[in-house]
Amino acid sequence: MSPSPITDLSKLCIHTITTKPWAIEESAKNFAAAGVKGITVWRDALAGRNIKHTGDMLRDHDLSIVSLCRGGFFPSIDPAKRQAALDDNRKAIEEAYELGTKLIVLVCGADPGQSLEDSRQQIQDGIEALIPEASAAGVQLAIEPLHPMYADTRSAINTLGQANDMCEAIKSPWVGVAVDVYHLWWDSNLEREIKRCGANNHLLAFHICDWKSPTVDMLNDRGLMGEGCIPLKKIRSWVEATGFNGFREVEIFSTEYWQQDQAQFLQKIITGYTQHS
Repeated sequence: MSPSPITDLSKLCIHTITTKPWAIEESAKNFAAAGVKGITVWRDALAGRNIKHTGDMLRDHDLSIVSLCRGGFFPSIDPAKRQAALDDNRKAIEEAYELGTKLIVLVCGADPGQSLEDSRQQIQDGIEALIPEASAAGVQLAIEPLHPMYADTRSAINTLGQANDMCEAIKSPWVGVAVDVYHLWWDSNLEREIKRCGANNHLLAFHICDWKSPTVDMLNDRGLMGEGCIPLKKIRSWVEATGFNGFREVEIFSTEYWQQDQAQFLQKIITGYTQHS
């Protein structure tokens, strides 16, 4: 079943990393002028800024601050590095609170020097250790499963099924999942796992872009919606069937697009969003 056509930008969120050449102030001004209603802030965009004032600035532009990106990177064979990761995640929770967002996206990490099973256990242990601080700040933590090509260092959570399993094991209202089509579109169990995620009230975020074929860089060659092979409308229909009514977040890492005029790129994003997602 096809989802309803997108006729406005009320649910469009763009990540600051998508228009990386723009400072966050430029992004806010230009997103708002184009009618975009949501922004997800990457932590690098906050460098050297008063975070509370930055949050106020974004809201003054009538932008909902959908989430802060990113926490995570819990696993390591080195206990000192695991502790450093926890400290950094606690800092991220503080930043999210100051910014005025209720969600942090977790890129969970992995250590190629140990088994994926050990990395997954360290991820679960790390998330569970953060729940008291997350609860106190009113900030949820969204596990983002990443494509298996990143299982060496970026994430030992590679399917939505694994993320669902972990959320069910943790059993906390402060922990859920971010579904990113770039990482999950290939999974034959995706429809079932999205339904499961929604039924458990664990579906916290929905990220969109496209997969170019051929892709020339595993990290920085994501496509605009409509220029790749991801069945975006089909996946959106599954997400919306759960009752999810949140933002559709455009997250594109692209050396090609970062080199282009960002104002023109923004218009391409809006076109791809309305016509192909």
